[in-house]
Amino acid sequence: MSVFAAPGAYDRAITVFSPDGRLFQVEYAMELVNRGATILGIQTSAGVVLGSEENIEVLEEAGYSWKIFRVDDHVGAAIVGLSSDARVLIDQARVYAQSNKLTYDDPIDIEVVTKRICDIQQMYTQHAGVRPFGVSLIFGGVDKTGSRVFATHPSGTYRGVKATALGAGRDTVINILKEEYKEDLSLDNTIKLAVKCLVKALEARQLPPRIKISVIPAATKKMEMLNDNTVEDYIKELGSSK
Repeated sequence: MSVFAAPGAYDRAITVFSPDGRLFQVEYAMELVNRGATILGIQTSAGVVLGSEENIEVLEEAGYSWKIFRVDDHVGAAIVGLSSDARVLIDQARVYAQSNKLTYDDPIDIEVVTKRICDIQQMYTQHAGVRPFGVSLIFGGVDKTGSRVFATHPSGTYRGVKATALGAGRDTVINILKEEYKEDLSLDNTIKLAVKCLVKALEARQLPPRIKISVIPAATKKMEMLNDNTVEDYIKELGSSK
């Protein structure tokens, strides 16, 4: 028996619930997210690490495939799903961050910017003639409350997490995080854990280990993108420790 009620009966309009209380268009959007390149976010007392798989075609410029974006100096976001949808939401997040800074002379809290983006995502689940955003984001950064990581859902919900992953390699990454994550990890060891998670997720799908890593240290509250050579050194170190 199919998990979906009569095909086509309840998935033609975003505003129609199925008899068993489901919004199929939101579920379809999440399926897109689940098939995307893996992203992760890890927070410790030392700061936040965001990571992503990077799938780049031979003739493609690397800078246009990144899945990690700077929202403000102290906050970044990793995206999985439709990059076009994500671009719109990232732009809105940047506007909110700058508006907050101009209005209150204070960097925006990570949860505040997450909530505002989720407000937009939720709005697109209850109006006719639109579709949900086919993207999930992991916001990470350091604000006055400390290191924070939040994961969003196409429905507009979000959750605060210590460490999480989204995308095709999620199960592999979550299993590693459950075993090896500790809240008091140093920033360097957190980077190593993020690299290990992504490399293992790619290996499980027989893909080459091409990844991007960014860090927001608690000491500086400034987002930094690790260059390719530095990430490659971490990957080699992981290989030599096997």
